[in-house]
Parts: sequence; structure tokens; C-alpha cells
Amino acid sequence: MPTREPARPHGRHVPARTPARRTTGDVLAGLASLVVLVGLIGGVPYALLTFVGPPLSSELLRLDLITSNVGPSTMLALLVLLVWLAWFQLFVCVLVEVYAGVRRVGMPARVPLSGGTQALANKLVSAVLLLFTAGAMVAPIAKLTPTPAAPPVTAVAYSAPIVEQTLETHKTKKVYVVQPPHGRHHESLWEIAEKCLGDGRRYPEIYRLNQAKEQPDGTRLRMADLIRPGWVLDMPDDARNVHIVPSGQPREQTLREHPGRAHVPHDSAGKEHTAPKKAETQKKGEAKHRLPEQPQEEKRADQEPIIQEAQRADLFDYLAPASLAAAGLLLVLARRRREQLWRRVFGRRIVRPRDDAAQAEVALRLGGDAPGARILDLGLRVLGAELAAQNRTPPTVYGAHLSARSLDLWIHPPDDDPPDPWTAQDGGQVWRLPAHEGRLLPERRITEGGGDPPTGPRHAQPGGAPYPGLVSIGTDASGRVLIDLEAAQGLINVRGPQTTAALAAIAVELATNRWSDRMRITLVGFGEELTVIAPDRIRAVGSLAEVLPELEATAAPRREVLTGRVTGSPRSAHYLLSAVAPTHEEARRLALLARKDTAGYVVTGEIPHATWTLEISEDGRARIAELGFEVEAQLLPRRHYRALIDLFRTAGRLDGEAIPEAEPLEGLHPPAVEIRMLGPIEVAGLRPLEEGRMALATELLVYLATHPGGVHPVVLGGVLWPRGVQDMVRDATIARVAEWLGPEHLRTDEAGRLRLGPDVRTDWALFRELVRRSQGDPTARAVLLEKALGLVRGPLLTGRPPGRYAWLAADDLEYDVAAAVADVAHQLGEIRLAHGQPDAAVAAVRAALLLAADDEGLWRDLLRATHATGDDVRLRAVVEGLTRRAATHPYGGGLAPETEALIEELLPTWRIHVVRESTA
Repeated sequence: MPTREPARPHGRHVPARTPARRTTGDVLAGLASLVVLVGLIGGVPYALLTFVGPPLSSELLRLDLITSNVGPSTMLALLVLLVWLAWFQLFVCVLVEVYAGVRRVGMPARVPLSGGTQALANKLVSAVLLLFTAGAMVAPIAKLTPTPAAPPVTAVAYSAPIVEQTLETHKTKKVYVVQPPHGRHHESLWEIAEKCLGDGRRYPEIYRLNQAKEQPDGTRLRMADLIRPGWVLDMPDDARNVHIVPSGQPREQTLREHPGRAHVPHDSAGKEHTAPKKAETQKKGEAKHRLPEQPQEEKRADQEPIIQEAQRADLFDYLAPASLAAAGLLLVLARRRREQLWRRVFGRRIVRPRDDAAQAEVALRLGGDAPGARILDLGLRVLGAELAAQNRTPPTVYGAHLSARSLDLWIHPPDDDPPDPWTAQDGGQVWRLPAHEGRLLPERRITEGGGDPPTGPRHAQPGGAPYPGLVSIGTDASGRVLIDLEAAQGLINVRGPQTTAALAAIAVELATNRWSDRMRITLVGFGEELTVIAPDRIRAVGSLAEVLPELEATAAPRREVLTGRVTGSPRSAHYLLSAVAPTHEEARRLALLARKDTAGYVVTGEIPHATWTLEISEDGRARIAELGFEVEAQLLPRRHYRALIDLFRTAGRLDGEAIPEAEPLEGLHPPAVEIRMLGPIEVAGLRPLEEGRMALATELLVYLATHPGGVHPVVLGGVLWPRGVQDMVRDATIARVAEWLGPEHLRTDEAGRLRLGPDVRTDWALFRELVRRSQGDPTARAVLLEKALGLVRGPLLTGRPPGRYAWLAADDLEYDVAAAVADVAHQLGEIRLAHGQPDAAVAAVRAALLLAADDEGLWRDLLRATHATGDDVRLRAVVEGLTRRAATHPYGGGLAPETEALIEELLPTWRIHVVRESTA
């Protein structure tokens, strides 16, 4: 029975219960099919009974039928029987198809000897069900064909991409290679049209030729005013100053063979084709923006960071918008970094990412939505806990929408009585958690020693995760859209040119999300490298045949699993993501399995009996017609996938890197302007700017101060505005900061780079200079190291606004500062202990812990220094504080094995006291 469409909260698209975008043709086809079905199922037997009689006439019931002569009446009776049998066969086929469609059993059962008849029934029933059934909860019925021979198993894998190319050498096309910027000048489609077509107003022709086509760097042209160096643009047939290449040549090959500007072509008489005078005038205008002529090698060195900045910008296009996946990845990454710090040795920093891996982390920091992930996690857990307290089974959640205003769950069946703080909308079809209520939810208590969890002021303590299969498919105008892989209760089919990129994005978010407990993810035909990110959750296999028997043996009923999750006895959630197209038999087994199992099955290939079909279009749109969802797809293309893998491989390295030596300062006199970074951000020596501009101006100063070699304005714009900025805005900001600093403190060198003057200094530069001088003066070493630690006031750059300073992920600063401060404290602590001053050693270590609290080596130094005081009560307090911190650490992981071993050595009875503390 159809249900009414829910209202559309906040003006966004809400799924209807009937399939989205049903056309007039669909309605007419459904009505026509209904008439034909009624005629065949009801009209045919009525006509037979009225005009010729029942299936078995008296002629066929005669005892001497076989031995007597067969006359015309007997032949007619046999023909009538055959017609009745044909009708009965059709009737059975219709019943089977209706049962399969309405009850969603997956692959309809085969009626013997009914291939053509069942195919006809399938077509008619499909059209009628599409007309009458609720799209959100009914499996679409597709054409049945005779069982084909098992096709060869194919997979799309990142490790061995296959490109099939047909190159017709007699056909060519014209292309233009977008060139690197000259100074502050970048090419635009208008200029390219003016230069190659003679009229800038023809730029829409170039845009239409190239819209949504993949470029060598993996991105696509989506906005006419945004093109990037290294793109290869198809050009109209009358274009000049272009390259002529085979029509089927890949863009990557074109770029390799034609990296520079095209030579001006000559006609048959050997005369040069000349561009119109308007283009020449434009070239003269460009010359005003170019840097002075330099040797070729120097030019390349100067332009390299600018080109790299442009080429890496596309990493933000996919990773930053994946806000929930980014939040989960950052949490897992932070745990790995904490484990790296457990094993960091004196004089070395942990290994930092480089190139695309570093830019990937910048994008994750920029886009990660930790508050949204927290609300989704705690909101669902509180919902499950409240329902369990009321002895209610959680409803089916087939979709969710997370925005800045609320978290909405689309549920089935409708229920207008959700537990507090959730509210019902649209007749109970939507349960909503307002964002302000979500922020008040209590955190889960993470303990190692047990004990009763605290109860929040208004809501139950969060319990188990009831919906671990919720995963993003993309974004709409107001927020993020998620589907529950388990709610389909059938196969989810992914189709389109970017299926593996969609599967990879789903796998990464599932493996790192906060709103799940125990989970297993099986990847078929792709993603073996993803085990680097979540080895305890992900496994990769080569074929469906390897996992189907296990899946069939471990299937569990949905109601039992949901109840267990909210009552404290959860089963491990399981999701299958396959880039391998299943054979017909594998598809049948998967469909039957998905019907009875609480799990999620996402499969590529042509799966006509899938419950939901996720279609990924060429331009990156994701659509599930059965739910009415159409969003900007969340994808993880090959390059971005590799960048994430490299990032996590780097986070698993334990060898460390040498800390670069500092450039010596000319003197230690007080600077005219001091930028303080070793704690709360402060700028001393300048008048304050208005509040709305101070944060950006300070970040600009910090970046310039930590890059004394100079920064080109284009690079600086990419750092401060990673999502892009107009040149006019960037230049105005730089001019404002230059006026604030004064010309003596902000200069531009001959290459156009910005540099700070010698009278601008950071406390970090002073710290490094004091440490450098201490190495050459043993008598003053302790005093200089103590002065250096005195500059530390808290964590690095405390108080930086959310969403800013993401560039730190691709910079040495964080890694160098944390390692250097910890090493200075370790060195000074050893000096103080050697001189019989354990209290001074404790003070040195505690000063460093203000900034490098996750460095486990510092905690071990604190334990040794405190033990040296001879005060067991004081030592026990340090141990208890350290174990509490480890148990509640946001990154988890407990204590490092080396730290536990040291505590056992210094305080053998510590575990007894920890147990008493936790049970008190």
C-alpha cells in the first residue's frame, strides 16, 4: 500500500515512498500492462468457459478414447485443453513474479518450460508493480532472460588498471595544453579562445567540448572559470596554435608528448598563420604580469611549487567534501601517530608524509567534520539505549541526512513516538535530532578497569551502535546523505563509469566510522591495500566464490541482531563490497542470502533483481531511484586512493627522521615584531587589527615566518585559501598585511617571493637558537636549555580557528617542534638528575608536556624523575594520572608497552591501586 511522501524539511530533497521521476511513459505502460494482465488472467478463462467449455470436456473423459477413432470433436477438445494449459502456465508465471516482486525474495523462481512465457509475465508484472508499489521498500523487477553461461569474472582493481583503446590513425583532433602561470597571470578559457579561435566570446564552445571529461590529473572541468595547468582541452576544428593528435589518444599521452605550447602552424606555401591583432594585444598585456627574464633552469625552479600547487588542488575536490570519512580517517591516523611516538628515539622525529600523501592529509584536516561524526555516533547510540530501556526494537533506518541544523533518520514503518531527545516529523516517517540537542549528549566512557558509566544530565548513557551500516553516498545542497546498507534487505547494485571509486569511498568510511563497534568488511576484487588503514576490519579476496560459503553459514536474522546491538550482546556487523561482477548463480545465492541476513551486500555488474541501484554518472552524480536520492557522489578515485594508502603507510613507519638543523640567528636581541607559536598564538610589537581580519593576517605571518626562503603569492593563496580564492582577494589581503607590518618588515624579492624582514622573529626560532648554542657551551648548557623550555606555554599554535592551518599537515613544523621540545626536556632532565636535582628534572619534563603531551618518552622521563625524589605517594599520583589519561585518551590505545614495563619496575603494586581507583 503506498504511503504518502514526507514533507521536505529545510527545503532539501526527501525520499518519496514511490520511485522518483516516474515518467508519463511509465504510467501509461503500467496501465496498459494492467489491462493486458487482467485480460489474460481473467478474460481468457472467461472466454474459454463461455464459448468452448472447461479444460476437460466429456469427449476427453470417454473410457474408449485411446482405442476408438479420433474424430474432429476429439481434436477440438485436445486443442481446448492445450489452450487451458498454456493459460495455466502463464497464470503460474504471473503468481511467481508477483510474489518475487512484492515479497522481495531476490531472483524470481524459474517455472519449468516457461522461458518466453515467464519473460512476458515479468515485463507485465514489472510495469504494474512500478505503478502501484512503494519504491522505498519494494525490489524492482527486471527482465528475465534464459540462464546464460557463466561469464568470465572481471574486476576493477587499483593495482592493475586496464585501458582498452581503439586508435584510428586516420582520424585526428585538435587539442590545447593549458600552460603554467606566468607570475600572477593564469590562462583562462576566454584567453585560449581568443588566441586559438580569434574571439574570446567563443569560450563556451571549448567548455562544452570538455565539460566533465577526465583530465591527466584525474579532475574534470566543471566550471568555465576554473582550468588548471597540464589540462589537455579538445578544440573546435578551426582552432589555431594547437596540437594535432590522433582522435583516440589519451590525454596523459598527449601531455607527455606535447608538454609545451604548440608551434604556430604553416600553410602549404610555408607562410605562418598569424593570430588576430586582438590576440597580439592580449599577449602584450600578459607581458606586464610576467617576471623578468631568467635563465631557463631558474625559471623552472621558480615555477615548480606553483605548478605543483595547481596539480594537487584536485585532492581537495574529493577528500575534503567527504567530511565524515575524513573525520574517521583523521581519528585512525592520530592513533597511528600516537603509536609512532611511543617508539620515537632521541634526536629523531616521526616520519612525516610527503607529496600527495601530505596533501591528502591537508584535505582531510580541511574537510573533517568531527562534530558531525560525534552527533551521528552518540545520537544513534542514545536512540538505541532509550529504545532498549523501553523494550522496543529499533526501526529500520533506510536513510539519514546530516546537516548543520539536525540529524534526520528516514524510518520504516512510520512511528510518531521516538524516544527523547528525538522528535517525529512527517507523520513519524522522519525522526529528527536537532544539532543543539546532539551537542548536549554525554560522551561514552572509555575505561580499561571497568566501573559504572556516568549518566548524562538529560539522556541515557550511550550504548551499542544500532546502525553501523550507515554510510555516505554524497552531498546535497544542505548536507550529507547516508544510506543503511542493511536496510535494503537485498542486493545493492552499483553501476556507472566510477563504480570502484564509489566502492572505495564506501569501504573507507565504513572502516573508520565512529558509529560502529565490531565490524567486518570483505572487499572482492579490489582494495587489498586498504588493510593498511584498518587491518582489524578489512579483508580482501579475489572472488565471490571464496566467501559465499562462509557468508551463508554465518547469516543471522535482522530482528535478533538489532536487539542484540542495543541490549549489550551485539554480533559483528558484516558488509560485502564487490568490484567483481557475479555470475548468474552467485547473484542468485547472494540475493537469497541478503533476504535473510542482517548484512550489507554492494555489488557491481548488471544485477537486474537488486533492491536498490546506485547509479554513478560520468559527471559524478549518484542516484538511487528507489529511494528518491540524487546527490553529488562521494568518490575515491585512483590517485586519491593511492595518496591515502601512502599516508597510512607513512604513519606505520617506526624508523623516524633526523631533525633538520636550525639556521643560526645573528643575535638574541629583542625583535621589533615577535610571533609566538609555542602556546597560544600571539603577535607582539604591532597594533591590533580589527577582529575579523586578525586570524587570517596572523596565519599569513606564521607561514611566512616558518618559511624564511620566501613564498610566492600564488603559493601563499593556495595555503591560506585551499578551496580557492580570487586573485583580487588574495592580493588585497597581502597588501593589508604589508601595510600593517610596514615595508621594512615585509619585502618582495626579485623572483616575486614574499619574505619577512630580519626584525621579525618567532619564539620557535629563538628556541632553536638557544638549543644550538647550548651544544657548544657545556658550562651554560643547562641554563640555555632551561631558557628554551621557558618559551613553551602550551600546545603549538593554541587557539587557532577551526578549519585554518590545515597546511601544517604538509609542513615540518608540527613534527620538528614536538620532537625538539621533548628532546630538550629529556636532555635537561638527565642533566638535573646527574646533579642530584630530581625536582628540577620533574619541572623540565612537565614544561615539555605542555606542548608534547602525546610523547610517551616524556612520561617515562617523568616517572624516572618522580621516582628519584623518593616520594612514593607522588609517584603513585603520576601513575594514576597517566593511566586515567591513557584510558580516556580520544585516540585510544592505552599505555605503551615500554611505559607499562617501567611502571612495573618502579611501582610493582600499581595495578592494585588502579583497580581500587576504578571500582571506588
